[in-house]
Amino acid sequence: MTLNSCIEMSKLKGREVMKGLGVSPGIGIGKAFIIDKGAINVKKKLVNDVDKELDRLMTALETAKAQLNDLYNSTIDELGEKEAQIFKSHEMMLEDDTFISEVKNRIIAEGVNAEYALSETSNAYIKMFQNIENEYLRERSEDIKDAMNRVIRLLMGIYPLDLSHLEDNSIIVAKDLTPSDTAQLDRTKVAAMITEAGGKTSHAAIIASIMGIPTVVGLNNITDKIKAGDTVICDGRTGKVIVNPNAKQLFFYNQKKIREEEIKKELRKQIGLPSVTLDGFKVTLSANIGIPNDVDMALENDAEGIGLFRSEFIFMNREHQPTEDEQFEQYREVLVKMGDRPVIIRTLDIGGDKCVPYLDIPQEMNPFLGYRAIRLCLGNVEVFRTQLRAILRASVYGNVKIMFPMISTMKELKDSKKILQQAKDELTKQGIKFKDDLEIGVMIETPSAAIISDLLAKEVDFFSIGTNDLIQYTMAVDRLNSKLSYLYSQYHPALLRLIKGIIDNAHKAGIWVGMCGEAASDPKLIPVFVGMGLDEFSMNSPTILRARYIVRNINKKDMELIAKSTLDMENALEVEEYLSCIIADENVNCLKTCKVRKRRMS
Repeated sequence: MTLNSCIEMSKLKGREVMKGLGVSPGIGIGKAFIIDKGAINVKKKLVNDVDKELDRLMTALETAKAQLNDLYNSTIDELGEKEAQIFKSHEMMLEDDTFISEVKNRIIAEGVNAEYALSETSNAYIKMFQNIENEYLRERSEDIKDAMNRVIRLLMGIYPLDLSHLEDNSIIVAKDLTPSDTAQLDRTKVAAMITEAGGKTSHAAIIASIMGIPTVVGLNNITDKIKAGDTVICDGRTGKVIVNPNAKQLFFYNQKKIREEEIKKELRKQIGLPSVTLDGFKVTLSANIGIPNDVDMALENDAEGIGLFRSEFIFMNREHQPTEDEQFEQYREVLVKMGDRPVIIRTLDIGGDKCVPYLDIPQEMNPFLGYRAIRLCLGNVEVFRTQLRAILRASVYGNVKIMFPMISTMKELKDSKKILQQAKDELTKQGIKFKDDLEIGVMIETPSAAIISDLLAKEVDFFSIGTNDLIQYTMAVDRLNSKLSYLYSQYHPALLRLIKGIIDNAHKAGIWVGMCGEAASDPKLIPVFVGMGLDEFSMNSPTILRARYIVRNINKKDMELIAKSTLDMENALEVEEYLSCIIADENVNCLKTCKVRKRRMS
């Protein structure tokens, strides 16, 4: 809790404040509009005429594709090409020959109705994605569910959601909102959205952010707690929701809404400005991406580079390994779009938590500690070398850098570099051009890599700290285990000490160091990492301008004192409370005005 909010919330006694996860910033105040789509209850039925079921399936698929094409076109007009691509990806799912064949085979082999066969087949894919450790990939299960439910509803004769009765300043309340639902909302009438399901990287959340609709997710049983017509306040930045607020709460949040709009305008002014502190310390603010289309959003938010290109997206949701040419085309597309801005491609980071049938990854009791990332690549040299060849071939089209994930030992790094050299030698013999002097880096995301970072630094050109896994491995906590969530914190002094050591070791060796985990975009931690001397911050595109504002309104020398203070603290809560008095993530001006900062530093 920030200093200002401590004071302000003391005035807001009365109604219970519910706390969810804010995924699209802003303040929404209005009347609740409850969306209850109801569960789709698909029953298994044995059929005599399988040909009829096959025809029903294909008719529903064609109708669904036509609907998605209409959504694509309307979304282009409303939001733009990159947002509309979501529905093209849904359409592609419905055109996947392997998937459709699985559904058809189930109908024929089991003699069952089309909707049941489709439901069972798609549920297997959804479950696979839900078990993926990476949040962005995990959220893609919602896209599969959205696309398949569209077809199932057509098969069952269930009519689409009717949003024609929306009134001005409606607060949408639902168990779940799919990308399709969200894209059809009239943003002139929707003040905010609140759901039980969803995450920061879900497409529904992304669309909501683009549409500028404040959104809070992760509120259990919210449709039971809010009734249609209730007055609701929704804070999409802090995740707070208030039902039937009192007069003081309404006044406070109306004022806050005005401030939020001012902040948005202020942040847009950051486009084109250098990411440099008041005392001249320059950092690079880059974007994390998963697919080439993500580059558009990165450029819109003035990303100075791509700090993490998750190449595993190219390898997933397919029956066969992508060819060298297929990979090359995707890497080239990103590099061409980015021009001379750096693009860091992380080599294949896949393990037993991600189903990739053609790699024959063994099932493991704990895949996060198993055969994954660089370990898997070194065990599948041909796959690894093919990817490296594709990256090298693309290198002539831009400023590419290669990064090896989950390095734990010096041997892993040296073996990886040998395979890279083999790829270079092969291309040279074939007369294929590539950049021979491209930078090589490693992700520091294991405690062992952090401890030997002084040695690793002698072998590479840069580090990128992967805080998500570094927290998990340092604290010995499964970050997906809700019972242990209290241990998973990016504010823990143990983590901050490791990060400080990594940065110091990198700089002693004369190399630069970045960060591509969630902590890199945390407004409370950005000043700390600036104080530690972090050179590059890589984050989801919508957070870049806020990060630039913070960087441009702090002094590095002041932040050095703050960073040092956090290292001497005992626990994560103490660090977070201390930093909350330094910067308020709901008020970027707090850095200039917070008196506690001066008091703490004195």
